[in-house]
Amino acid sequence: MNQTFTLNDGVIIPSVGFGTFLIPADGSTYRAVRNALEIGYRHIDTATAYFNEEEVGNAVRDSGIPREEIFITSKLWLSHFGYERAKVGIERSLKKLGMDYMDLYLIHQPYGDVIGAWKAMEEAKADGKIRSIGVSNVTPKIWEDVVSKFETMPSVNQIECNPFAQQKDVRSIMDKHSVKVECWGPLGQGNKDLLTDKAIQKIAEKYNKNAGQVILRFEVQDGMIVLPKSVNPERIRSNLDIFDFRLTDDEMNSVRALDTNKPTYNPDNPGNGEWLLKNYPIED
Repeated sequence: MNQTFTLNDGVIIPSVGFGTFLIPADGSTYRAVRNALEIGYRHIDTATAYFNEEEVGNAVRDSGIPREEIFITSKLWLSHFGYERAKVGIERSLKKLGMDYMDLYLIHQPYGDVIGAWKAMEEAKADGKIRSIGVSNVTPKIWEDVVSKFETMPSVNQIECNPFAQQKDVRSIMDKHSVKVECWGPLGQGNKDLLTDKAIQKIAEKYNKNAGQVILRFEVQDGMIVLPKSVNPERIRSNLDIFDFRLTDDEMNSVRALDTNKPTYNPDNPGNGEWLLKNYPIED
C-alpha cells in the first residue's frame, strides 16, 4: 500500500513514485515501468529530457491498469521555454506518452523564459491537459527571482534531497506556501557513505529493513514525495515496501542530524542552462 499526499491544488499524489532518469529507451524503461506497476507502484516520473516518455506510455497502456489509477509526471525542457514554445512542448509530451492528460507537469530546469512557460502550463491545466503544475531544481534564490513572480503557486518542487542534503532552506520557503518536496536522488544516488551510515544501519537492523528502505521511510515520514529508481526487480519491490514500520521521533532526529547541506548539484551555478541545452538537445 502506498501512502498519498494532497497537493495545494487538491490533487492527490502517491508518496512513492518510480523514477526513470537514465533508464534507456531500448526496452529497458518499458520493462522497468511494467514491473513497477505489477509490484504496486501507481506513480511514474519521466521527462522530455529522459527520452523515454514513449516507453512509459506504452508500459502504462499495456499494464491493463485504468489510466486514472496511475499518476504520471513529465517535465518541460529548456528548449521549449517561453509561452509559445511551451505549448509545443506540452503537446509533444502528451503525444509521446500517448495520453490525453498528465497528472503533473514540471518546469524541469529553471532557466530562460520560465515565466512564459509557466503561463502556458497554467492554461494547459485550465484546459484539462495537466492536472497539476510544478517546478524542479528551484533554490531560495531562484524562488525569489522567478517563482515569486508566478500568478499561481506551484504544487511541488522536485529537488535533490536525501539525508546528507536535506535542503532545509528551500523547504522552509515551500512550507510557507504548502508546496510539496519531491526528492530526486532520494537514496543519495547510491552514495555508499549514506547507505552504510551507522545511524541508518542501526535503524535498519531494528526493523529488519535495508538502508534504502529506512532512508525512504524517513523522507516520506518527513512529508516528502520520493522517486527512487532501479531496474532491479527486487530493489524496485523493496523501495515500495516501507509502509509496515514507522520511525520514532528519536530515530527521525538521528537521521536529520546527518544533514551536511551539500547537494551534489547546485542550480545556482552560472552557465547551467547553456550546458544543459547543449548536452540534452530536444527536437520537436
